[in-house]
Amino acid sequence: MTTTTEPLEDQLTADFYAYETLLPDEERAILLKARALLRDEIKPLVNSNWAKGEFPRELVGIFRDSGLAGLPYEGYGEHRPAVSNLLSGMLAMELSRTDASVATFFGVHNGLAMYSVHSGGDQEQRDRWLPAMAAMDKIGAFAMTEPLGGSDVAGGMRTTARREGDTWVLNGAKKWIGNATFADYVVVWARDVDDNHVKGFVVEKGTSGFEPAKIEGKIAFRIVENAEITLTDVRVPEANRLQNINSFRDVAEILRATRSGVAWQALGVMTGAYELALDYARERRQFGRPIGGFQLVQDLLVKSLGNITASWGMLVQLARLQDAGVFRDEHSSLAKAFVTARMREVVAWSREIFGGNGILLDHDIARFFADAEAIYSFEGTREMNTLIVGKAITGRSAFV
Repeated sequence: MTTTTEPLEDQLTADFYAYETLLPDEERAILLKARALLRDEIKPLVNSNWAKGEFPRELVGIFRDSGLAGLPYEGYGEHRPAVSNLLSGMLAMELSRTDASVATFFGVHNGLAMYSVHSGGDQEQRDRWLPAMAAMDKIGAFAMTEPLGGSDVAGGMRTTARREGDTWVLNGAKKWIGNATFADYVVVWARDVDDNHVKGFVVEKGTSGFEPAKIEGKIAFRIVENAEITLTDVRVPEANRLQNINSFRDVAEILRATRSGVAWQALGVMTGAYELALDYARERRQFGRPIGGFQLVQDLLVKSLGNITASWGMLVQLARLQDAGVFRDEHSSLAKAFVTARMREVVAWSREIFGGNGILLDHDIARFFADAEAIYSFEGTREMNTLIVGKAITGRSAFV
């Protein structure tokens, strides 16, 4: 495969250093296909459903027809060889550049849920679940966070699993679980009461005792159907226990990979916000001329572009480390902590350029501003990821 170099002015507006051209032609074609799909079929659905706080179920069919699911997993999905981590990251960016909720729906299914099965399951389990998930005939969810446990869930997981012969009995509760209200397969993490280790279970839709309830009243990710799940004597066969997960250390391998995807999402959100602000600055006239000609507005735009470009550089190299199989927890954690902080700055500066219009959903920027807060918090807070990196560079743990 070859890589195409094109003039900088032909690249994505916020891709100032043309990082997109690092993709080989075949992978770039996939990215451009996704961009067109998002622009033509998905973006028109976003604002009305964000305002209603509803997930547009037609999204599943749109993604099913696109063939974009399953790309990171060799042998599954429309693109049988696994694509690079660089393309996977750019796709997460592209999705979030349109809407963070849409990106999260797809990321939970294609990332957290499918990667849990691919990494944590044995070959029989991969062959049983992944083809239908790659085709998006079955939708996945990932249930780890609990009502009383977020950052401390590794050592304080309250959801339990008790083995009875060839069956496991799950009891407890989960919270903030995206897609769980309609998912066909939910990967539930629970603490084995016998050995005190965390294990993973695929709970299928309709299982008795598994009760998801949609969380209402959110100010961010309003399209995502997050659920609070109650598990009451949920019986799961041993065949549905992920066979390669024996402790939280194994789970951490999954989180390390998916955390980098959240950093790419943050890049997409700040990219989308910046592009909205740039377009607005070119068109909005005050004092007889476009506000893009004012020094203070240009200052905000250039600072935003600097944050975006710095984040691109970090994430491209992170993807290369992933493709080489040498990336570590602290690599993902630094990217998540740094890029989400830069995202917060960019969406604030972008909303500022809109002035009073920045609080109107019609201009899109308000949605980006609100959704950024969710990305800033999940997959490990800035503080938790900071301590992971701090431990790596000093050799001393500051965790309490």
